[in-house]
Amino acid sequence: MDIPLEKKRFTTKRILLLAGIVLLVALIIFVVISSFGGSKLNVEKERISINTVEKGVFQENIPVNGIVLPITTIYLDALEGGRVEEKFVEDGAVLKAGDPILRLSNTDLELSLVNQETQVYNLLTQMQISQNAARQNTINKLNQYTDVESGLIEARRVYELNKQLFDKDVIARQEFVKAENEYDYQKERMKLSKQILNQDSIAVKQEKGQVQSSYARTQNALELMRRKVADLVVKAPVDGQLTSLDAEIGQSKNKGERLGQIDVLSGFKVRADIDEHYISRIYNGQTGSFSFDAKTYKLTIKKVYTQVTNGRFQVDMQFEEEVPEGIRRGQTLQIRLALSDEKQAIMIPKGGFFQQTGGNWIFKVSEDGNAAYKTEIILGSQNTENYEVLGGLEPGDKVITSSYDNYGDVEELVLKD
Repeated sequence: MDIPLEKKRFTTKRILLLAGIVLLVALIIFVVISSFGGSKLNVEKERISINTVEKGVFQENIPVNGIVLPITTIYLDALEGGRVEEKFVEDGAVLKAGDPILRLSNTDLELSLVNQETQVYNLLTQMQISQNAARQNTINKLNQYTDVESGLIEARRVYELNKQLFDKDVIARQEFVKAENEYDYQKERMKLSKQILNQDSIAVKQEKGQVQSSYARTQNALELMRRKVADLVVKAPVDGQLTSLDAEIGQSKNKGERLGQIDVLSGFKVRADIDEHYISRIYNGQTGSFSFDAKTYKLTIKKVYTQVTNGRFQVDMQFEEEVPEGIRRGQTLQIRLALSDEKQAIMIPKGGFFQQTGGNWIFKVSEDGNAAYKTEIILGSQNTENYEVLGGLEPGDKVITSSYDNYGDVEELVLKD
């Protein structure tokens, strides 16, 4: 007789199915709980930076690098090309105006000077010959004028005498008319002689003026040539320090080539590089400050160079009051350049949190100091030390300003001692 077997209620297949259902429900419950409640992360306090939100004086500024330069720089260019024959000083020498720096040689220029001098001497000789000829011609005309004048005087005497004799019927009319005609002739000669002398005087003056003008032009050309030869000796145009001298004995220099520069030592300025992003906000009169030997010094923008190169432009800044002792040309300064006036504002210190949050949120520490929660904030301007807070935080709040690199999407930090 067959014995009926009891059917098992929980088979292996059924157990596995129930286990899968339980796991699925647990997963759903976990996802739901996670969506409504934030994830947490334990953080040690000593590994983070906690700062207090404060209200105080805030001024927007940006950090820029500036290089100390002489207040005035005079560039030395070769006014004439030539070969470097002699150097009188070395780079770095302090010079007075007119001190020689180096001497160039230029055979063609020196030969041109000799030719120009020869032309001047030849022209001077021709002038002397021309003046002697004009003087002799004038003397001849004066002698002729004297003869005419003497003939006129004699003709007048004869005419007046014959007129008296003719009136007394002592001489014939024919003889009187002859004396009268001679007198009229001599008067015309005198008139003509005066015109000739006047024209000769005008011609002499014109010729003299032309010759003098030609001589003056030639003399000016000679002086110019002499100055060009003198320019072969390069001299300091002002008092100052010679820097960047680029010339060696035997080296050839072209006309207009840069030889060096003279730095005027009466003062310094600072040339700063600024990102082109700020070009519309930079203008003359803006101020900046820097620290040197534990003291703070102020600078003022005096000139803005609007040309942008490699995404940056430059400004020249001058010291407002005193120049720091010991500062040197070429020294780099870290400058805080002000972009706004001072004002009262809520501030938080700058920190690594900004790289992950973009300033849109921050971890705010609870009152008991045991936790920190994500808090939405609104940041405004910034300077080298702080961010301006426009919303989301109040003075006295404590926030975590260190980096959030390892926090991921954590909503709450549990702070452990």
